[in-house]
Amino acid sequence: MSVVSVHDLTKRFGDRTVVDRVSMEIEKGEIVGFLGPNGSGKTTTIRMICGLLTPDGGSGSVLGHDVRTEARAIKRRVGYMTQKFSFYEDLTIGENLDFVARLYELSPRRDYVDKTLAGLGLTSRRDQLAGTLSGGWKQRLALAACIMHEPDLLLLDEPTAGVDPKARREFWDEIHALAADGLTVLVSTHYMDEAERCHRIAYISYGKMIAAGAVDEVVAGAGLTTFVARDAPADLPRRLAGLPGVEQVAPFGSTLHVVGVDGDSLAASLATVTAETGVVFARGETSLEDVFIQFMARAEDNMNGGPAKGDAS
Repeated sequence: MSVVSVHDLTKRFGDRTVVDRVSMEIEKGEIVGFLGPNGSGKTTTIRMICGLLTPDGGSGSVLGHDVRTEARAIKRRVGYMTQKFSFYEDLTIGENLDFVARLYELSPRRDYVDKTLAGLGLTSRRDQLAGTLSGGWKQRLALAACIMHEPDLLLLDEPTAGVDPKARREFWDEIHALAADGLTVLVSTHYMDEAERCHRIAYISYGKMIAAGAVDEVVAGAGLTTFVARDAPADLPRRLAGLPGVEQVAPFGSTLHVVGVDGDSLAASLATVTAETGVVFARGETSLEDVFIQFMARAEDNMNGGPAKGDAS
């Protein structure tokens, strides 16, 4: 049985449909990355899955409990880490965890707190005020509070925003260790390197699920063609913008990536540019970021009723 199995989840706020018939399956021990632009409905979907919001439509189960009628049972078995640090900054790390242990009625509390502190390398900072912690240590405290009651499902809403690369790497190492022990994880992120560390990804835009699968499957399914030019002149992006087949132009260091859906049209346009400028374009590998940008552009097309501005810049 899937840990998460939801179908056609829908949530409205007034006349606005924030989540529109979203379906998702997550198996035990999986790490699933949840991607999408700001305002796409990721947080609302996560809150329906963890029992904080009741769907207006759709059905499904989380950890065997009905998402519409058994929210209380779901909450007891889920750890939810929000975007905003939500612990008491004038309490120590130990005091914050003791407070959480009381909420979950864990007994003996001291044992749960001690075990959690040790597991995440927080023992030496037990008596440090939460408000004095750096972003990385606040993140670790938040994770500790989410897993102390030994949940079966961990929901992480952009957990590494504003955290330095070393702390992000250590955080993800910990997430993979937890998943290896059987914990299931759904994590929303804007970082492509983090998405690539997930077993599968799901992309949502303006409330609708656009794509789901392993990273290589999603990249292949986007149908994009990528060409790369090295040591391109500074004015080349402006020259390429608007040419047939050219949908994205992005500098990466000394290289220039040019991406489009119509590979033949793109190749023909670049051949013309090569003849005029001498710049050589070689076939490159489409990245997850290329796909992410393409999905965003298509969604803006739908919202605006016309071509999204700046697709080739």
